[in-house]
Amino acid sequence: MKSQFNLGLIIFNLSVAFIQIKFFISLFFILFVLMLENEKKNPVQVELLAPAKNFMAIKASGPYADAVYFGVNSFNMRMNADNFPIESLPKIANLCHNPSNPSFRKRKTYLTTNVVIYEDEITELEKVIQAAKDAEIDAVIVHDLAAIQIAKKIGIQFHISTQCNVSNSQSAKFYEDIGAERIVLARECSLKQIKEITKKMKSTQIEAFIHGAMCSSISGRCYLSQTLSGSQEQSANRGKCTQPCRREWKLIASDSHEFIYDGKRIFNSRDLCMINYIPDLIESGIVSFKIEGRMRHPHYVETVSRVYREAIDAYYNGVFKQKLQKEKWITQLKRVYNRGFTTGFYFNQATIKDSQLNSPANVSHFRYIEMGKILTYHPTGVAKVELNNGTLKLGDKVIVMSADGKHETYFNQIVRDIRYNGETIKITRRATEEKPIIITISVDQPTNGKKIDAIYKFTDSTYSAPRYDGKKRKSSYKLK
Repeated sequence: MKSQFNLGLIIFNLSVAFIQIKFFISLFFILFVLMLENEKKNPVQVELLAPAKNFMAIKASGPYADAVYFGVNSFNMRMNADNFPIESLPKIANLCHNPSNPSFRKRKTYLTTNVVIYEDEITELEKVIQAAKDAEIDAVIVHDLAAIQIAKKIGIQFHISTQCNVSNSQSAKFYEDIGAERIVLARECSLKQIKEITKKMKSTQIEAFIHGAMCSSISGRCYLSQTLSGSQEQSANRGKCTQPCRREWKLIASDSHEFIYDGKRIFNSRDLCMINYIPDLIESGIVSFKIEGRMRHPHYVETVSRVYREAIDAYYNGVFKQKLQKEKWITQLKRVYNRGFTTGFYFNQATIKDSQLNSPANVSHFRYIEMGKILTYHPTGVAKVELNNGTLKLGDKVIVMSADGKHETYFNQIVRDIRYNGETIKITRRATEEKPIIITISVDQPTNGKKIDAIYKFTDSTYSAPRYDGKKRKSSYKLK
């Protein structure tokens, strides 16, 4: 009897244990499913990648971008930009990885080394990539296979440049197999094609351009500049394009000598703008949204980064579909440098409608107007300003930044107070270079005196042409 009782007790305990195990397995399965559902609803947010030609541009995108890309004084596709000395790499990494400004995001750093490399440059390229590794730069953007081999040997992550013209999953898998962390797809890919490519990647991330200048050649691999100049020193593939595609061209039929295009800018693409399609881009599986513009003004970088940050956050917060919000974003993007907008190849093949036939450059009427130079700065947050262009009044929004682009100052400032001749005033008289005014204003961040830094207004009041709303304007400032 005792043995039967013990056997029954054992069977009972085993049954209880089995039920408990089954319960915990079921609970684990439910939690796993809930976790997957939560990931679908709240995926890892897409990276916003901003360009930088100098430290001012790096600071400009600080509150909005998740990463920055930039070049040093060699081996990059924007050799005409300011660029950085190689000695600046540790400072760039520290500024982005450990921001002292509480409003700045921690950002990753990507160094561009994506030009064609010649035999006598390999040793120098290796020094540049080694310096990036030593400075803890997060990745290098590469095109030439030599750059890929060097990056692998040194042990730094590498991203495949759009110059490699990756347009299908087989090409993408090739680069994945050799260790690429990320691939910047060819701009000629449609959204449908991008979705198919992202589905087939195992670990390599996909990056795509969402805003900025478009090249008329396949993935920017163009020989027109070099051919017309007769010099390798003007090669687009070496970062020194003279942009002949922005000029006026005549297209004549050979059989009839008929002008098909007479003096039109038929190769001059409008700028890419995907602000209205952020949900489509995120849901396609793209990991990083890239803003073109390593030759653009810091304020351009700030504005475009801020607008796209708002749009991305609106998507994740479930409020993107508000029509007025999208109209506001487009209006803000139209104010900074642009050639008119297009969606590129995302939905259709580009046509002549995607070309800017009339203007080779900026169609915005807004300009940066230098109002005056900063003479001195006091640690209490007061700047003495020599105002020499236009008027300044309470509530004005101004930009405080380096006057020559060689220093780091860049921030926005609302004019809260103005003192002139020891008295507080609401508005200054109109200043000119012949009759400047010395005033003091409060500033929220340190700035340089001795006319190193200046204050600027971003305004369309310099034109008599119609504004976007059709109204006329009078010129109030002198363009310098």
